[in-house]
Amino acid sequence: MKLRNSIINVLLMVLGIVYLFPVYIIVVNAFKNRAELYENILALPKVMSFQYFAKAMDKMDFGRAFLNSLIVTLLSLLFIVVLDSMCAWMLARRDNRLSRFIFMTFVATMLIPFQTLMMPLLQVLGFFRDRMGITVTDTLGGLVFCYIGFGAGMSVFLFHGFVKSVPIAIEEAATIDGCSKLSVFFRIVFPMLKPVTMTVIILNVIWIWNDYLLPSLILYSKKNRTIPLSTANFFGQYTIQWNLAMAGLTLTIIPVIIFYLCAQKYIIKGVAAGAVK
Repeated sequence: MKLRNSIINVLLMVLGIVYLFPVYIIVVNAFKNRAELYENILALPKVMSFQYFAKAMDKMDFGRAFLNSLIVTLLSLLFIVVLDSMCAWMLARRDNRLSRFIFMTFVATMLIPFQTLMMPLLQVLGFFRDRMGITVTDTLGGLVFCYIGFGAGMSVFLFHGFVKSVPIAIEEAATIDGCSKLSVFFRIVFPMLKPVTMTVIILNVIWIWNDYLLPSLILYSKKNRTIPLSTANFFGQYTIQWNLAMAGLTLTIIPVIIFYLCAQKYIIKGVAAGAVK
């Protein structure tokens, strides 16, 4: 038994090292000049210099890009958490054919590849612009609108499983005491959804913060670029500034890693709690 556990631990350590190896390459090469990088991408830098981070921040317009990503992420999370938790609560409490059909529709959207929706999405956004006078493209609000829609499937699925573990007797007691539907939800139900809410927040932060494809379809102007879009400045048609690109990618992943480390304990707790009624 001990030998078996030791072998499993070694295998897990090896898999962990393999998984983190690309991160090592990114961070190590962010401190090198181009000549040193091409000489040996695996070696440690000869001199630890942050000059390439400064150059990368300047070329990325890091401050504006960081602010854009922060605004998009926070607004998207606010609407996703509030709207999807309310939707999941109503679907779980109204157990009929219509509610089950709507829930399965949300679940089915998780199986549709985003690439198949790219052209229809642009056509719909063009319809909003041309026929309704609503400018959705090249605006942070339009990007937030798209994230709210695309994030609904997974979020409703997670909230729905957790809501079933909340005793309905608590809600009935609050209703008898005179609480309205909104009061029951925000004062009684929503505080009890904290574990799964943190899970939804973490998963959506990682997705929205690192997403490149959807912003590349929606945003055109330089002032509206998010951090993933700004890193594309290092990859030209004929040349690639690998050392600056590595520095820019390192700056990109640092915020989400810090957030993940602070909130990771809620992931397993929220998913496990939602899986058991």
